[in-house]
Amino acid sequence: MATDHIRYDILAQAALRGVVRTVLADVAKKGLPGEHHFKITFATGAPGVRLSERMRSQYPQEMTIVLQHQFWDLLVNDLAFEVGLSFGGVPERVVVPFDAVTAFHDPAVQFGFQFETIEAGPAADASPGRPVVEKSTGSAARPPAGEDKPESPPDAAAASTPDGGAEVVRLDRFRKK
Repeated sequence: MATDHIRYDILAQAALRGVVRTVLADVAKKGLPGEHHFKITFATGAPGVRLSERMRSQYPQEMTIVLQHQFWDLLVNDLAFEVGLSFGGVPERVVVPFDAVTAFHDPAVQFGFQFETIEAGPAADASPGRPVVEKSTGSAARPPAGEDKPESPPDAAAASTPDGGAEVVRLDRFRKK
């Protein structure tokens, strides 16, 4: 198979992270419109993540936060967002670089993105690390931290649950094989 010298996987992931950045920047300026709210999952050990030691020990690998009713002082810049949240009644300030985000989901419209790890080296067509775009019809883009998640079939272009749940479309589905 041909080598992807352009690295469409990295470009697509950057574009999807840009969507998250744009949406959060808009919410920081105008507030949440209608019933929209967000579940954002991120890698707690990623570079630039600022989290209290209490929360980091509770969520050593991954954490999902919800921006709906009880959040404040949302600030967004080109590289990260920062927000005030309450965890067990204790107010905390969380800083999350967009590169640390692993999933974004808006349950109000059943739409989300889920990211996979991308290796920085040259990629072959069959290499792992392609971003996954998910439009779901009833479930979160990713279960809360600590819960097992079913893996989608590795070569599948699309998968859905029998009850009409999430439909996962891999961007590499449209590549020439």
